[in-house]
Formats: sequence, C-alpha cells, structure tokens
Amino acid sequence: MDIATGLGLLAGATVVITLMLMGGGLGMFVSDHAIIIIFGGSFAATLIRFPLSSIFHGLPLGMKFVFTMRRISQRELVDEIAGLAEIARKQGPIGLEKVEVEDAYLAKGIRFVADGYDAEFIRDNLERDRDNFLSHLDEGQKIYRAVGDCAPAFGMIGTLIGMVQMFANMTDPSKLGPFMATALLATLYGAVVANIICLPIADKLHLKLADEEINRTLIIDGVLMIRESKSPTLVREMLIAYLPEKHRGEPEPEPVPA
Repeated sequence: MDIATGLGLLAGATVVITLMLMGGGLGMFVSDHAIIIIFGGSFAATLIRFPLSSIFHGLPLGMKFVFTMRRISQRELVDEIAGLAEIARKQGPIGLEKVEVEDAYLAKGIRFVADGYDAEFIRDNLERDRDNFLSHLDEGQKIYRAVGDCAPAFGMIGTLIGMVQMFANMTDPSKLGPFMATALLATLYGAVVANIICLPIADKLHLKLADEEINRTLIIDGVLMIRESKSPTLVREMLIAYLPEKHRGEPEPEPVPA
C-alpha cells in the first residue's frame, strides 16, 4: 500500500476539520446547495469531456493504483531477471517453467519464453499489454485532473448563484446571512475537492504511470534478452541502465559455471 497517499489525504482532512471545529462546529459547513453544484456540476462537465466508459473505468482504476505500490523495487526486478537468465542459461527455457514469479507481467513474459515463442511475438504482445495498461492509467489521471479543474470553477458558479439569491432578498435581512454562507461554502467545497483530493491524486497517478512505463519496458528488454540466451551478467548490466544512479550499486560478478 502507498502509505504516503493515505497519510496525505488524512492530514489534509484533519487540518480542514480541525479548523472547522475551532470555528464552532461542522454543522455550519454543511450545504446541500454546495454539494449539488460541486459534485453534480463537476460530474456533468466530466461527462462532456470523456466517454462514459472511460469515466467508469478510469475512476476506479486510478483510485486503485493511487493507493497501491509495486511489490518489488526496480533493483529487485533487475536482480530477479538476472537470476532467471542464469536459470535459462543452465537449464534452457524449459527450466523456467518451474520458476514462480511474483510480478504478473514478468511471469507472462517468462511463460512466453518457456513455451518457445519467437522474440517478435513476445515483444509485440508485451508492448501491446504495456501500452494498453498505460493508456488506461493515463485516462484515470486525466479524469481526476479534469474534476480538479472543474471543482473550483463550479464553486465560483455556486458562489455567484448564492450572491444572486442574497441580493434578491435584500428586503429580508434574516436571509442575508444564510445566503452568504451558502455562497461561500460552494467556493470552499470546490477548493477542498480540487486541492486535497483530485489534483494530488492526478499528480500521483502521473508519477506512477511514468514509473510503471520504465518497469514494464525494463521487463520487456529483460525477457527478450533471456529469450536470446544472453549471459546473466550482460542482462544485469543492460537493465541497470534503467535505474537511478544511486540505486545501481556495484554489479554482481557472473557466477562461475560448475
């Protein structure tokens, strides 16, 4: 689980709620008017921007990946692929059939190698799988960013509606306060939804998309090198180029054949 995402959302909610409680209570910050204009308006604008299928697919996918982390690091991924290359070198592709691989994408590539598929088929299949996954993840982050862009604008629309209602009832001073509060709450809701929820989630998904693109490209290159029976040392050296400089460390020496 990505703890940073959960902590960030919790911290943001805690700050806002604490300030509300210091001002007297949460009841005064509840407004049907603001809820309708922010959530209803943002959803309506997002429907115009994106197909319905993309919204129902992108929103849950984005929410899933913003809270999850890849189970193994890039360095561990390089080490695992180098180990698989060693097995393939000693036992041949058939030896890979008995190996359990935790990463589903890497396991798929290794299965192709063990089954004897040619390199062109493996590359085309894995690249298509990678591109489709990245496309869906990018779709998710764009939808969250779109909602984050819409929410403050609809908050302003809600404020303007509230102001119109307030000025239309200037003859009744008892209604001025509630109408003004309703108008301001729409702006508050829009700012909170955009800056604590949607835009941070979109930025996190963008970073994860870039990271996942590197990971899956690394896996494709590693699987193809295993398919071509490259030495484990060469596989490791080629894949380490994908890692940040501080995570590369010293290359491990090639094991001496027994």
